[in-house]
Amino acid sequence: MLSAGGPALADLLERTELRLAAVAEGHGEKLGRHAGGTLAAGGKRLRPVLVFLCAAEPAEHLVAAGAAVELLHMATLVHDDVLDAAELRRGRPTVFAEGGRSAATATGDLLFSRAFAELAATGSEAAVEALSTASSALARGELMQRADAWSEDVTPDRYLERCRLKTASLFEASCRLGALFGGRPELAEPLGHFGERLGVAFQMLDDVLDVSGPAERTGKPRGADLLDGTVTLPLILARRHDPSLSGPVRCAEEAAAVSDRIAATGALEEARAQALAHVSEAKRALDGLELPDQRTHALHLVADGVVERYA
Repeated sequence: MLSAGGPALADLLERTELRLAAVAEGHGEKLGRHAGGTLAAGGKRLRPVLVFLCAAEPAEHLVAAGAAVELLHMATLVHDDVLDAAELRRGRPTVFAEGGRSAATATGDLLFSRAFAELAATGSEAAVEALSTASSALARGELMQRADAWSEDVTPDRYLERCRLKTASLFEASCRLGALFGGRPELAEPLGHFGERLGVAFQMLDDVLDVSGPAERTGKPRGADLLDGTVTLPLILARRHDPSLSGPVRCAEEAAAVSDRIAATGALEEARAQALAHVSEAKRALDGLELPDQRTHALHLVADGVVERYA
């Protein structure tokens, strides 16, 4: 049985790392170096972990599914860095910074295409459809975010819809894939709901971290969202108390100063409370699913880990 920190999960993660490394090979030295560096800096592999923990039993295609969701996730990050002209990602130079726009775009395209190649090889139409749905949602969320840049009219509901599309859709797909490949396809819907609520909370807390920093924890300058015009929940809530928080932010020093003003309104605590409510809703989605207690406990630990990123 898979369990948080157990040997089966550790084995699946190790095999996923090997698969991700193999994906970066065979596409030329330059592209392989950029893709390999991107994948090596991939963090905690939360999305593959969700795939594995939502599987009722070890199965042949779980590693392919875990690799696919991570490849799609990393592809979106590389492309985001192109759009934002970002110099740092998780404290390391981005592909955009090291290789320029063309290299970063090509690297993201490679990772994106290989994600679907991994799932196509399983022969599961339902799995490809789940990832395709998430991919379309990611694109729509990105377009919504760009349309909302520096806007003073973004409502909390619109912000939450953007979170659902741009972040939570891939969390949902990860959980669905685990159910589909792990022997319990009937659980794809409720486990997908768990993933969606968790993904919304993850993005909300990430936006709190962007304002609260510090850079050594987030891997990017404090107030990076403010600099690129991304309107997040802390800013939306802070404007209710301080309407003068408007207009573009032009430099890192100004972003830090605006972050301090947002924090002074109490908006960070309010946004965090809303995120915690989504975590609680995610946990409730697991009630009555007849999952083994150990599995439910592991998914609760993952949900709690999202909150602990903020603490």
